[in-house]
Amino acid sequence: MSTVTETHTIDASPTSSKESEAKTVLMSEDIQKLLPHRYPFLLVDRIIENVPGKRAVGIKNVTVNEPFFQGHFPERPIMPGVLIVEAMAQVGGIVMKQLPELEDGLFLFAGIDKVRFRRPVVPGDQLIMSLELLWVKKRRFGKMQARAEVDGQLAAEGELMFSLVS
Repeated sequence: MSTVTETHTIDASPTSSKESEAKTVLMSEDIQKLLPHRYPFLLVDRIIENVPGKRAVGIKNVTVNEPFFQGHFPERPIMPGVLIVEAMAQVGGIVMKQLPELEDGLFLFAGIDKVRFRRPVVPGDQLIMSLELLWVKKRRFGKMQARAEVDGQLAAEGELMFSLVS
């Protein structure tokens, strides 16, 4: 049996007459080529919008089978906020790994600012995470605006900073 990895490119409408971008869908296999995370800590199932080095939108399908639900909380399962932030950071890692001017390496958290949780994330939810690159400094540090939604409702938002470790 063979595995097929698909990368789909969809033409996006230009936001100005000078700017035209392509939106790329990344499947699980593509994500694993960019991120070092693996089960049970890979928290991104698919990238549904990807403008390399600028922004990405990822999906996490939250199921009752997630290992953290055994203890958080057995009577009322809620996805831990730190894992929501980690899932957003993984989408941000995909943006950072595609910056052409940066050397190869591992991106780690350098800071987490202004994070707020607005609604619980529970089994059956589909977490839609949008990350946009705000800036890159010294080709080693980056800051992103992060937003996570469920059914169009804001679940979490904040600013995430990354540092490149060689």
